[in-house]
Amino acid sequence: MSAFVTGDTIRMLREKAGLTQKQLADQLCLSDKTISKWETNRGLPDITLISPLAAALGVSVSELLAGQCMQNRNRGGNLLRSKFYVCPVCGNIIHAMGDGAFSCCGVSLPPLETEAEDDQHHFVIESVENEHYITVDHPMTKEHYLSFVAWVTGDRLTLVKWYPEGNAETRIQLRGHGILYLYCNRHGLYMRRV
Repeated sequence: MSAFVTGDTIRMLREKAGLTQKQLADQLCLSDKTISKWETNRGLPDITLISPLAAALGVSVSELLAGQCMQNRNRGGNLLRSKFYVCPVCGNIIHAMGDGAFSCCGVSLPPLETEAEDDQHHFVIESVENEHYITVDHPMTKEHYLSFVAWVTGDRLTLVKWYPEGNAETRIQLRGHGILYLYCNRHGLYMRRV
């Protein structure tokens, strides 16, 4: 994703929306010469115009900055194709049923890459009544901790947030077959098929 809007992007999205430079300028209360300057890279829109420009072009701000329209080809969704996104600034967790374009705190978020669990990020699962008690022997300091554990099946998602200086343990109903995810703030996302 580029850090700014290019003239080629504005022209491409304007033409795709079926707008003339004059029509786009009228929607933004600007002159068509301003739009022409943007499209010929002799100027850039002011930051305050990014959101109105995206709305006028019928795209999201993320799509405007990326220079491409996102097409949802995943109409039905599938939880087993889950993707997690974590904001490095505030720690916000975003879940999607497939790839998406997300940002938080002004940062574009890539999907977390998953790895198979290892010795440092190993789930211990014990049956307790009709639930499963999940623990992980892992540091839980303010600098190095597990942020969440998630259980994903074909029809449901259970996500439990863990906090620094807390315990890396929880009880979850593990019904059927699915994927257990674990996120370490230093090492990334780990998984185990259960």
